[in-house]
Amino acid sequence: MSAGQRRLDIEQIGDVTVARFIDKKILDENNIQVIGNQLFGLVEEDGRKKIVLDFSNVEYLSSAALGKLITMDKKVKAAGGKLRLCSIRPDIYEVFAITRLNKLFDIRDDQDAALNGL
Repeated sequence: MSAGQRRLDIEQIGDVTVARFIDKKILDENNIQVIGNQLFGLVEEDGRKKIVLDFSNVEYLSSAALGKLITMDKKVKAAGGKLRLCSIRPDIYEVFAITRLNKLFDIRDDQDAALNGL
């Protein structure tokens, strides 16, 4: 995978995989496709079961990106794993709340809270 295609910063903390989004704005369809593929690969190819998605860099998120997150959640649950989201800005969290996705996802304030008890 070329560096130009990389949209996630992956870090392994114990048995938990932390994926930090590199882009501030996740709007472009191609980028969303790449992000989706990289996220799905963590579960399907790498067999990761405990995943934290860190949104600390993200300022904008499109509805297409939300679709990828929903699919990711299904894949992780199907694999018997756990997915947590963290560090979501209030204005982005509002979108999760309006769409009721805050009920679907396990959302924590920060990475430490997300890692705790995972």
